[in-house]
Amino acid sequence: MNQKKGVIRGICISPRRGTAKYPVETAKIVPDWGIEEDAHGGKWHRQISLLALEKIEAFREKGADVDFGAFGENLIVEGFDLRNVPVDSEIRIRDAVRLKVTQIGKECHSHCAIYQRMGDCIMPREGIFAEVLTGGMIRVGDCVEVVMPQEDRPYSVAVITLSDKAFAGERDDLSGPAIEKILKDSEEKDHIRFNIKETILLPDGEEGLKKQLIRLADQRQVDLILTTGGTGFAPRDMTPEATIAVCDRMANGIADAIRNYSMTITDRAMFSRAVSGMRKKTLIINLPGSPKAVTEALEYILPKLPHGLDVLRGNVQECGRK
Repeated sequence: MNQKKGVIRGICISPRRGTAKYPVETAKIVPDWGIEEDAHGGKWHRQISLLALEKIEAFREKGADVDFGAFGENLIVEGFDLRNVPVDSEIRIRDAVRLKVTQIGKECHSHCAIYQRMGDCIMPREGIFAEVLTGGMIRVGDCVEVVMPQEDRPYSVAVITLSDKAFAGERDDLSGPAIEKILKDSEEKDHIRFNIKETILLPDGEEGLKKQLIRLADQRQVDLILTTGGTGFAPRDMTPEATIAVCDRMANGIADAIRNYSMTITDRAMFSRAVSGMRKKTLIINLPGSPKAVTEALEYILPKLPHGLDVLRGNVQECGRK
C-alpha cells in the first residue's frame, strides 16, 4: 500500500461563506459534514479543503503577504504535494480521522482579493477537496498520512443527459435514470461495481458539455463519463463535437461497436454520430438519446468495459475483472 506522510501546520475555519477563514489550534471533524463551525461543511463532496504549506510559502516568496486561511483552505499540510494526490485516496489524521479525496483543484467563478492584488491565486490549481469518512478532534502538529486508492475500488462514473426539452422542464429525462439503473444493477448482474458520482442535465450544445467533461475528468477524475443525447443530425446535436474537442485520444472502437450492434435492431442506427475517447485517465462514451436505445447500447458494452477502465487506471494486470 503506497503511503505518504506529513504534518498539519494550520487549521482554518469561517462561520460564513464569502468571509476569510481564520486559524484555530484545534477543530472537530464531523462525519459526512466537514469541520464543525465552518461554513463549507455540508452534504456534498467538498466538505474540507486542503492546501500544501510548500505552495503557500512559494507564493509568499513572490511578495504576497498572505495568512493561513487567505485562500479559503481548511487544512494546511506540510510534507507532500497535495496536487499529486489522486481522487479516492484517503487522508488519515492521527489514525482516527479519515478523509476521502473527491476533487483536485476547482473552477474560479470570481477572482478573489488575492487574485486582484497579485494577479494569481493558487487555490484553484493547487487545492484539493475531501469528504469526511470518520470524524474526531484534530490539532495543529498532528501527523497526516495519505493512502493511495485501492486498485479494486468501484469504477467512478458521471452521467450527463443532453436535452433542450428536458432541461427546460418540458419533458422528463428518462435516459439518464435508465443509465443509473443499469449501473446500479451491474454488481448483481455482471459483478461490476460502479459508484455514480454525479448526474447532470444540460441543454444541447457544445460549450456547456465541454466545460463539464473537462471538470469531471480533470478535477473529479472519474473513471467513466456516459453521455446520452445530442448525437443525431439536428442543428443543436453537438455532443460528438464537444467530446472530440476535450479528448486527448479517441477510442471509437467502442462507438463503432455500439453502432454495429444497434444496426441489428434498427437501421436508423446509421444516423448516430456518437464517438468515444479518453481525456487523461477518463473514458468518455456517447450513448443514444432514447431510453430504449441507451439501454440496449449500455447493456451490450457494459460487461466488456472493465478491461479498458483497468488499463486506463494503470493497473499492473491488463485484463478485465472476473
